[in-house]
Amino acid sequence: MDMISILLGLVLGGAAGFFAERMIRGSAYKSRDEILELAKRDGENLRKTAELAAKEEGLRRREEIEKDLNAMKDEIRNQERKLDKREASLKDQLDDIAKKERMLEATQLKLTERGKVVEAKEKELEKIIKQEQEQLYKISGLDQKTATAMLLDQLERELKNETGGLILKHEAELRQQSEKQAREIIGMAIQKYASAHTSETTVSTVDIPNDEMKGRIIGREGRNIRAFEKATGVDVIVDDTPGVVVVSAFDSVRRETAKQSMVKLIQDGRIHPTRIDEIVLETQKEMEEFIRRQGAEAAQEADVPNLHEKLIDLMGRLYFRTSYSQNVLRHSIEVAHLTGMMAVQLGLNGNLARRCGFLHDIGKAADHEMEGGHPAVGAELLKRYGEKGEVVHAAKGHHDDIRPEYIYTVLVAAADACSASRPGARRETLEKYVRRLEELETLACGFPGVEQAFAVQAGREVRVIVNPADVNDREAAKLCRDLATAIEQTLTYPGEVKVTVLRETRVIEYAR
Repeated sequence: MDMISILLGLVLGGAAGFFAERMIRGSAYKSRDEILELAKRDGENLRKTAELAAKEEGLRRREEIEKDLNAMKDEIRNQERKLDKREASLKDQLDDIAKKERMLEATQLKLTERGKVVEAKEKELEKIIKQEQEQLYKISGLDQKTATAMLLDQLERELKNETGGLILKHEAELRQQSEKQAREIIGMAIQKYASAHTSETTVSTVDIPNDEMKGRIIGREGRNIRAFEKATGVDVIVDDTPGVVVVSAFDSVRRETAKQSMVKLIQDGRIHPTRIDEIVLETQKEMEEFIRRQGAEAAQEADVPNLHEKLIDLMGRLYFRTSYSQNVLRHSIEVAHLTGMMAVQLGLNGNLARRCGFLHDIGKAADHEMEGGHPAVGAELLKRYGEKGEVVHAAKGHHDDIRPEYIYTVLVAAADACSASRPGARRETLEKYVRRLEELETLACGFPGVEQAFAVQAGREVRVIVNPADVNDREAAKLCRDLATAIEQTLTYPGEVKVTVLRETRVIEYAR
């Protein structure tokens, strides 16, 4: 029973295991089919999605292509419309040209016909004139040659009179206009250019600390002073004047070099021939550099570029040259600016004009080394260093020594006169100035009825006070005129002198 139960249990267990295994295998087959089915469905879905994306991309690209095609079609249509308009315009122009050609042909035809008519009338007129001339010859009894000569002579006299009158009239008008324009141009140039002017004079005295220094400057048996004069080319004057030594030379550059060398020797204290040569050589080099720097700065200030180095050195030497107390280098810069401004107002070359004005007095830097006046010397130097003919001629003719060949020479002469004669540019000596004022007051006091006379405004005005009891109003007016005439005939003065006569009656009472 127990065995049967065991066997039955084994059989049932085996059957259960078999059925379980079958069930597991069935479930596994079922899961595989489902996975395959699901994969198929996913693949299909992916394929459809890819197809949709491809279709969408194709549609998008198609839309872009269609959009580009539409834009190209619009551009082509616009170009076609423009071409149509241009074609229509050209057609209208061709029609106008054809119309004008027809009108021109008609006009030419009319002119040809009119020319024939005029030619026929001219022939007829010549025939009539010839007949009239023959009749006149018969009436006057003159032959053709004599009558023609008489008519031509009379016509020539009439034309000469009329032409001379017209020439004189136009010359007077042109003279007035040119003078007016010249005054305006010079006035505008002077007004635009305002330059502070300082008058520099070369000092030829050297201060010394004590009189014992004079003996050291002279040296034993005069060897120091002889060595100094030989090295510098100047004359040294050591006299009884306390505290100074005088340096004398006609060359202002040498005189300034000697003065600076003397100052250095006095400061150094070692005064002997060897030291003198060293100091003078050192000072000469410094002076050359100073002169070159002054010339370059002046050329830059005057806006005159590309000058030869020798010309720059010569212009720098003008720093030590004065003319009637006016520094020649500053005067040259001023003339350059004035000439350039006047040239620009006249429509000329301002750069060339400034160059002519800047270099016009360069001969003063070498007139003591070369023969001739400074205009001729300056012209020779400028020609030697390759300056233009206008610049050379301006230097040679700015004092009206020769006939001007260029307008720039006239402008330089005018600017030179303006710079030299304007107030403050050139000063008189103190003695001459004081003497002129004294002569002015003395002349005024010599008239009857004059109580006092005062020269004011630097001698440009004299104020005269008369006695009201001796001189009435009419006599005061006559006195003013007579005094002005006497000043014109007696005195020499720059510019003009204003005469003012004062006549005053004062009545004074006191209330007590």
